Amino acid sequence: MSKIAVVAVGGNSLIKDAHHQEISDQYAAAVESSRHVVGMIEQGWDVLLTHGNGPQVGFILRRSELSRAELHPVPLDYCGADTQGAIGYMFQRALGNEFRLRGMDKHAATIITQTLVDKDDPAFTHPSKPIGSFMDQPTARAHQEEDGWSVVEDAGRGWRRVVPSPLPVKIVEFDAIVALIHAGFTVVASGGGGIPVIEQAGDLVGIEAVIDKDYAASTLARDLKADLFVITTQVDKVALNFGKPDQQLLDTLTLAEAKEYHAQGHFLAGSMGPKIQAIIWYLEGGGKEALITSPENIERGLRGETGTRFVQ
Repeated sequence: MSKIAVVAVGGNSLIKDAHHQEISDQYAAAVESSRHVVGMIEQGWDVLLTHGNGPQVGFILRRSELSRAELHPVPLDYCGADTQGAIGYMFQRALGNEFRLRGMDKHAATIITQTLVDKDDPAFTHPSKPIGSFMDQPTARAHQEEDGWSVVEDAGRGWRRVVPSPLPVKIVEFDAIVALIHAGFTVVASGGGGIPVIEQAGDLVGIEAVIDKDYAASTLARDLKADLFVITTQVDKVALNFGKPDQQLLDTLTLAEAKEYHAQGHFLAGSMGPKIQAIIWYLEGGGKEALITSPENIERGLRGETGTRFVQ
């Protein structure tokens, strides 16, 4: 079997800007990313593709709010399932079309993926992940009383719902993912970090939570013993002192350097921090190599022409 790469594409990668949010725009972005992923496959990689879904879940929640008087709301775990299916369809079609264009005998398959979390994870007592649209305070308080939501004021911009963000423990459909990779499929899985589930009396139960997609991708990369873990984002390289006059772009980081810079607070929790932590866990678990770059630079990053490479 070829070398395995786990490629994590951000949900924001499908939305270029505020003027390109429609389904057709998202599909066009998926086509662009898929070209570069197929370029990897053409070079001999077996790819497991995972993706974010934050904006797309937000759209579903907003539709639920607007239709609240007429239709039932969509629980958060079902929002995750809906977006996994829709975004998986985008990538399946885009990858399949690119395979045919290049004359490659390859196929893509999407797995609706559940991610087991610990029901006693401390995150459940400290909801921190904002979801959905901004609200005024009376609306937020009404949801808090009527629906049991946790709400917070967000830096003067309004109120938002917050939900727990527990750590992934296990990818439930892992064996199916492995079987498809071994059968030669390019697999799309664990979208949005996977649908969070807990075990209750031996059953899996969906919960209202959000799992960081890079943490789930790291779990997949470790369990697969992947040869490469790629995280795409909106920048070409990781930087120290990002956005400041003394910004320093990084070409290569060892595991020890990544841990040191992360501990020093160089990577913010709301942006690069989770990506660096995900790569640290992957390398600590025996991973060989990781790469952070923009989607359009995946192939150049593999050639060492751009991106930030992480090694032992």
